[in-house]
Amino acid sequence: MKFPVPENLTALAAALGKPLYVVGGSVRDFLAGFPSPHPDWDICSPAREEEVLAAAEQCGFSVKSVYRRTGTVKMKDGRGSDYEFTRFRSDRYVRGEHTPRDIEFTEDIETDARRRDFCANAVYYEINAQTFCDPLGGIADIENKILRTVAPAKKVFGEDGLRLLRLARLAAQTGFAPDEECLAGAYANRALIRDIVPQRIFTELDLLLHADEKHGCAEAPYHGLHVLKTSGVLDEILPELASGDGMKQRADFHDCDVLEHTFRCVRYAPPEIRFAALLHDVGKPFCHLRDGNFYAHAEEGARIAEEIMARLSAPKKLTEETVTLVRLHMRDFNLAMRENKVRAEIVKYRPFLENLLALKQADYSACKGDLSPAPAVLKWNAVLETMIREGVPFTVRELAVNGKDLQALGVAPEDTGTVLQRLLGECIPDGSRNAREFLLARAEKIYLRRKPQ
Repeated sequence: MKFPVPENLTALAAALGKPLYVVGGSVRDFLAGFPSPHPDWDICSPAREEEVLAAAEQCGFSVKSVYRRTGTVKMKDGRGSDYEFTRFRSDRYVRGEHTPRDIEFTEDIETDARRRDFCANAVYYEINAQTFCDPLGGIADIENKILRTVAPAKKVFGEDGLRLLRLARLAAQTGFAPDEECLAGAYANRALIRDIVPQRIFTELDLLLHADEKHGCAEAPYHGLHVLKTSGVLDEILPELASGDGMKQRADFHDCDVLEHTFRCVRYAPPEIRFAALLHDVGKPFCHLRDGNFYAHAEEGARIAEEIMARLSAPKKLTEETVTLVRLHMRDFNLAMRENKVRAEIVKYRPFLENLLALKQADYSACKGDLSPAPAVLKWNAVLETMIREGVPFTVRELAVNGKDLQALGVAPEDTGTVLQRLLGECIPDGSRNAREFLLARAEKIYLRRKPQ
């Protein structure tokens, strides 16, 4: 079985004069049968950096950076693809430190393999010989879809806390299952995740929540979240969420506890709202522990979600939308909201409406596995369609009058915004009111009532 290697990489291997290997995710994914149109090109060799630099220049690669301490060279080819070369080495870590304290270069491929994380990631492909090299039995792990550490699991996870998150993320992306020793080693070292900077935690969590986009497995995020839970890492990074484990809910609405419901909501949610799905019920454990019930969990959840997103250094826009969706996800859950109120909510939250309805649907489906349209979603979509058919304006820009029209009536410039918002409110219950003559007459009355005598 021949691994597809780009021509320029084949040329680099020929020019180097020493064995050059592709290793890591691209090899693993090829052997697993995953489509990988844009693989990560991790390459390695016993060759020194100077030798690689000379061969790379000869083959038309541009060198981006060189890290002589770790024997790493980052390169780019003429098409813009990235390559990372690392010289064969062994690493020695100090517990709690993310980067190796001591590095020793070697010519032994098994020694190099032992510094990696999982055996499935330690399969090498020698480019010149066109053969696979499997010093730790990683091919069998790939065939059996398991994640097994390259050394005793407690040692592997004790060296680098980021591997705790990589375990869950790789399990999600590949569908592989960690073996018992792997999970036990992760659990024993779970507290080391506290040593990882928040930005790295957010990045890995984001990749996990979108793991289905890597190889198309719909269950990927759900699988990864369960690995986070079993390994104990969820308790460390999202204790507010983890406290919902085993917390019962009303059996007439739910067939699982709060945490499992959350995981299922992520399973059913589209990629755009995965963080909102993950945090939509984060207020339930807080409310239950405080009050003995889940009343006002959406409002408390929004507050807690904002704290979590800030703690993870999440992007501002994602934080704003996530917090908003968490706060709104229970709107009209019992279908008791009057139509005019629904119309007002639709206009007020129009930028978030599509994602809000998607979250409502995911939340509904996660309760009892019912994939039929959620009643609240059906109701709100029906109201929305009626509003569109009536020509209801959703913003002041869609009104039949503008600020200049109001100022021509004598409305002061500083008051035009307020009057336009009032006119928008007038049109929400009945789209036929969005007519120039009607709105100008209403604007005059509104302004005269507001204008100081």
